[in-house]
Amino acid sequence: MIVAVAKEIKTHEYRVGLTPDNVRAYRKKGHSVLVEKDAGASSGYPDEEYLGAGAEIITDKKTLFNKAQMIVKVKEPQSSEYDLFHEGQILYTYLHLAADQKQTNALINKKVKAIAYETIEEHGKLPCLNPMSEIAGRLSVQEGARFLEKPQGGRGVLLGGVPGVHRGKVAILGGGAVGTNAAKMAVGLGAEVTILDINAERLAYLDDIFHGQLTTLYSTDENIHKLIRESDLVIGAVLIPGAKAPQLIKRKDLKEMRTGAVIVDVAVDQGGCFETSRVTSHDDPVFTIDGVVHYCVSNMPGAVALTSTQALTGATLKYGLIIADLGVEKAVCHSKAISKGVNTYGGHLCCERVAQAWDLPYTPLEECIQCNPTKLTGKS
Repeated sequence: MIVAVAKEIKTHEYRVGLTPDNVRAYRKKGHSVLVEKDAGASSGYPDEEYLGAGAEIITDKKTLFNKAQMIVKVKEPQSSEYDLFHEGQILYTYLHLAADQKQTNALINKKVKAIAYETIEEHGKLPCLNPMSEIAGRLSVQEGARFLEKPQGGRGVLLGGVPGVHRGKVAILGGGAVGTNAAKMAVGLGAEVTILDINAERLAYLDDIFHGQLTTLYSTDENIHKLIRESDLVIGAVLIPGAKAPQLIKRKDLKEMRTGAVIVDVAVDQGGCFETSRVTSHDDPVFTIDGVVHYCVSNMPGAVALTSTQALTGATLKYGLIIADLGVEKAVCHSKAISKGVNTYGGHLCCERVAQAWDLPYTPLEECIQCNPTKLTGKS
């Protein structure tokens, strides 16, 4: 298969879909790899390293798309790239379609076989999303602490405090990978941390691993509203795979918060946990509404591109090789995990939660692909 690595064009996105080592893995399996010029430069991988790994460097994005059977990216394609796709082409990247109707329609209309990192599911886990969730969770506290500084518009609070002074208060909405890693950072800084979740089992686990260093609360409207009134930093870390994030804090709730408090919406690429959230970028990351500073960068891990690229490609390579080796049709029969990653196929929308988000027709994948008698019940 001809596999192509496109250079990311989203604002301040520095990651790359394949490293030179990944290229070697594809080449070892007999695949050709095209790499757009300077695709890996911002992650510390110059074109020379890709050439040394056996890739061909392509200087023109249109040529790259025309030649490719499978496109590997990091972030969702941007509007200027929609017309470059052709029918039957495989796209393997983060998509977050439940928050992007324009992209959803474009992939359907172009009849792209789009496989989303964030909905690949294996043994109840999201292996291609988890590394970026870990990084975003840790960055959420790092960035939140920065914007709590007075020159940045915040309250002027040091999260760890000093002897004789109250520590900063951090509320984390969601106890998954993002929330857990945010808690690690916040506890490490010495903040007073509370984490909320609707899963009592998860809360028990968090209470156990943090040895009483934070407070766990069941997520209810009452507990959320009480916490946001007291907190300096609120982190939105709720995920429903493939679906829009639930809006846990409304515009009216901001008036209950402290002036200069900061909210970091890690779920903004899935629509956001806060009603007032809107996507921002690294060059203009925050805005203020009713005295509350909002940090809503949709590609937070892009700021630490080298770390993020290595973590991401380590997780995505396994499934990418299966797709390239077998093609989408055989890959989904071989791997139930990959079948769950298919969002669009042949002009059909195959992710039910995305269909619900935009009130679009949903087509189960097994109706699109005439598989073997197991009908997508193969090993995961």
